[in-house]
Amino acid sequence: MSDLFDTQPEALPDTAPRPLADRLRPRKLSDVIGQQQVLGPEGPLGVMLASNSLGSLVFWGPPGVGKTTIARLLADETDLHFVQISAIFTGVPDLRRVFDEAKHRRANGQGTLLFVDEIHRFNKAQQDSFLPHMEDGTILLVGATTENPSFELNAALLSRAQVFVLERLSLADLELLTQRAEVEIGKPLPLDGPAREALLEMADGDGRALLNLIEQVAAWKTGGKLDVKGLTSRLMRRAAKYDKSGDEHYNLISALHKSVRGSDPDAALYWFARMLEGGEDPRYLARRITRMAVEDIGLADPQAQTHCLHAWEVYERLGSPEGELAIAQALTYLALAPKSNAAYNAYKEARRQAQKTGSLSPPKHILNAPTKLMKEQGYGKGYAYDHDAEDGFSGQDYFPEDMKRPVLYQPVERGFERELKKRVDYFSKLRIKRNE
Repeated sequence: MSDLFDTQPEALPDTAPRPLADRLRPRKLSDVIGQQQVLGPEGPLGVMLASNSLGSLVFWGPPGVGKTTIARLLADETDLHFVQISAIFTGVPDLRRVFDEAKHRRANGQGTLLFVDEIHRFNKAQQDSFLPHMEDGTILLVGATTENPSFELNAALLSRAQVFVLERLSLADLELLTQRAEVEIGKPLPLDGPAREALLEMADGDGRALLNLIEQVAAWKTGGKLDVKGLTSRLMRRAAKYDKSGDEHYNLISALHKSVRGSDPDAALYWFARMLEGGEDPRYLARRITRMAVEDIGLADPQAQTHCLHAWEVYERLGSPEGELAIAQALTYLALAPKSNAAYNAYKEARRQAQKTGSLSPPKHILNAPTKLMKEQGYGKGYAYDHDAEDGFSGQDYFPEDMKRPVLYQPVERGFERELKKRVDYFSKLRIKRNE
C-alpha cells in the first residue's frame, strides 16, 4: 500500500527524539484537552458514542485543535480500521484504491474510518464519490476542514454527515497542555509568570504550535527564569492566523462592522487592528468603512462619508503606517456618530417597488412635449412649476398614475435626520393641503 494511506506514522530511528507533540498525543478521548462542548458526556459526540450511533462527521475548526487526534481515537473506540488521507495529495485513482480496500475489509468483518484532512479541497465530483460508500456502510467518513462547510462542501455530502465545530484552545486549555509537557520533559519551563502567559498567547489557541514553542524554550540554557522581554527576544512571535480570502476575513470584517453599528469605538479599533496585524490591505478597510458610513449612519450625520473619503485620500498620500491612523480616526468618528439606516432602507424599498412596477410610465403631466404630437397626447399638460407655487411647492404626484404613492424614506429622531424629519413632515402636510 502506498505511504499515502499508512495508518501509523513511520517509525523514527532510535537516535531521533520523538517530537513533543507526538509524545503527548492522547491515547483515549478522555485525555483530549478542550472540545468538551463536543466530547463531553452531554456533548453530541459523547452522546453518539454512548448510544453506539456514530455516523459520518465533519470537524470544522482552526489548526491545532485536535481534529486528526479525535478522528484516530474515534477509530480506536469503535474498533474501526483507521485510514488517513489528505485532499491535497489524493487523486481519483487513490480514492478508488481506498474504497476497494475498505470493501475488502468490510467483507472480512471490519469497518473503516476514513479521515480526510482538508476535505474542502476536493472538487464536487471527488466529494460525490464518497456518497455511495457512506450510504452502504463501506466507510465511516470523518472530514476535517478549516473552511466553512456550508460554502465549501456539497449539500449532498453535508446531508449525510454531521458537522461539529471544534474551537481554538482557551488559555486554561493551553496551560493544562503546558503542565503535561513539563511532566513529559521532566522540568518546569524557565519562565516567570508574565512570560509564561505570553508564551500561551503566542500559541493563539493552537495546541500543536504551543508544543513546538515549548520544545524551543525547554532547550534553552538560561541560568534562571526569563521575563517577557527575554522570551520575545529569543522567540519570534507567531503571526496571527488570518486568511485574507477565507472565513476569518469575513468574520473579522463582520465584527468590525457590527462594532461600528453598535457605537463601540474600542471594539471597532480592536478589530481594525486585528485585520491590519493579519496583513489586510488598508485600502480594503477604507472602502468598507465608507460603506458603513453610507449604510449605518447615512443622513443622521452626512459628514461621516466625508470623513471616510478624506481618510482614504490621506492614506493614499501617506501610505502605511502613517495613513492607517487617518482611517482609525474616521473609524472612531463613525462609531460615535448618530446612526440611521433610513436612507438605506428607503433605497432598498425603492428597488423593490421598481422591480414590482417596472413597466409603468411616468405621469403625463411631468413628461416633456417637444413635438406637436406629444402635446396632443397630453404630455406636459397640467404640470405645475414648483417655483411659481406658494412656498415653492406644488404638491403634485410624481409617481406613475396607476401606482399608489408609497412612503419610502422615514427619517429617525437622531442627529441631522431630526431636521430632515421636520422637512419630510412639513412637505407631507403641504401635499395633503394642496390636494384637498
